[in-house]
Amino acid sequence: MDFFNNINLKELFNNFIGYIGITGPLSIIRAIVDIGLVTFVIYKIIMLVKDTRAWQLIKGIIFILVAAELSKILKLNTIAYILNYTISVLTIALVVVFQPELRSILEQIGRSRFKDLFSIEKSSRKVKTTAMIEEIVKACAEMSKTFTGALIVIERETKIGEAIKTGVQLDADVTCELLINIFWPNTPLHDGAVIIRDNKIKAAACFLPLTDNPNLSKELGGRHRAALGITEISDAIAIVVSEESGKISYALNGGLTRNLTPDMLRKALSKNLLENVNVNKKLTLWKGKKSE
Repeated sequence: MDFFNNINLKELFNNFIGYIGITGPLSIIRAIVDIGLVTFVIYKIIMLVKDTRAWQLIKGIIFILVAAELSKILKLNTIAYILNYTISVLTIALVVVFQPELRSILEQIGRSRFKDLFSIEKSSRKVKTTAMIEEIVKACAEMSKTFTGALIVIERETKIGEAIKTGVQLDADVTCELLINIFWPNTPLHDGAVIIRDNKIKAAACFLPLTDNPNLSKELGGRHRAALGITEISDAIAIVVSEESGKISYALNGGLTRNLTPDMLRKALSKNLLENVNVNKKLTLWKGKKSE
């Protein structure tokens, strides 16, 4: 308690004011801008590395920095010396061990336009969404060749948590191989829908509501009806691979387009997931097309 009683808060505040150079109204504005820019840069760095292995090491370094400062304040000189030495070693390790991640971050910054520097998080999501689209397209193309039935639902703005709860929770990365394994005949999770949220497979073997549309073709099976059902009550996107014909279908806003090629599927997904479109407005691609 004596230690904390001896701390002069006014002196600390005055030292801080003197350090950042506040001498008048103009210097206050300059200090606010300075602190704001530093905060912004730190935030962007955190957003860039939070999904990489380097983030775990950075958290460890932050913990050691705090512990080192506390040991100095408490005059634990031996511990302070060891921690300071550890910090210098870890800083070098951060550059050497995580060189691929750092290079990827710098490349991402270099590819970005100036205005994109203020939306790095959005850019990162776009990269992940593009990769997810490619995995889905590859999986659908392969399952189409082998007549493997599949139903993939991609959640957008409207949450479909009730449907997710009906399935087996996964929280896995979207990969072509995983999707094919899930829908392979007679596997435990093949019967039902895969639901993707935030570029992750949240659940498999999910039950979806069926459409009540009485005008549907008799050729359409349970997967197509489920795909239409979920898109009628939400803005989700549903992709169906028919196990009878191998045809790829795409459902959006209660409309269904069949006989898509992998390239057509890629363009449709990119249009609705990467571009800012009104989710309540159907694309021209889906208008006027007759289900075959």
